[in-house]
Amino acid sequence: MSRNREFGVVTGAASGIGRATAQLLLDKGCRVLAVDNDRQGLKALEPQAELDTLCVDLGDPSDRDRVIAAGEGATYLVNAAGIILLKPIGSVSVEDWRKVQTVNAEAIFFLCQGLGPTIPAGGAIVNLSSSSAKLASTVEAAVYAASKTTILSITRSFAYSLSKVPVRVNAVCPAIIDTPMQESVLDQVSSQRGTTSEELRTSRNALVPMGRPGRPEELARLIWFLLSDGGGYMTGQAINFGGGMVTW
Repeated sequence: MSRNREFGVVTGAASGIGRATAQLLLDKGCRVLAVDNDRQGLKALEPQAELDTLCVDLGDPSDRDRVIAAGEGATYLVNAAGIILLKPIGSVSVEDWRKVQTVNAEAIFFLCQGLGPTIPAGGAIVNLSSSSAKLASTVEAAVYAASKTTILSITRSFAYSLSKVPVRVNAVCPAIIDTPMQESVLDQVSSQRGTTSEELRTSRNALVPMGRPGRPEELARLIWFLLSDGGGYMTGQAINFGGGMVTW
């Protein structure tokens, strides 16, 4: 299908992976709706004629409805928004669980439900999961990991549901990516474990066969492949992106 004047909705677009993806879609000539709860981060995006922003709380159903209304008929949906809770597993409360699941999993389900049927034939959805859905090395992130595992099931379900349109639905599972969230994880986990963020960074990088974290721009290129005709025969997949850290 033609790549001219296509429209992408990107959540979590104020920083990190979402921001890199929104910028790449703009570079590809798409009109972009950048969605985030970080008003200042959205304001910091370079003003462009093809860029619209929407500041919402994706944990709020009425705010999700605003995204669905603004994004109706989009060619692409990239669900990159997410929050992380780092806490000893024995201290997690019901409120903690619900907060993370609401933003990370519930929001993706209902955005796929609301926008998916309006995406034209040949369009695509990419959901941001995580290597945490497959690994349990950071037990302080157990609630986050559970939400990212849920995303894999959501992805498969909507891949089947929308396959006759056809709209393709895939997930990406990044491991260690150099983002503001990753820096926050290093600071919080090192504090909880009684070590330093630099020591934790070194030990984590040692787990990656390629010896370094990924860059948001690298992952954005994979996301674009899955959105584009290059990934035209792929749906319902969970693609690892971790420098060899996860191989299944």
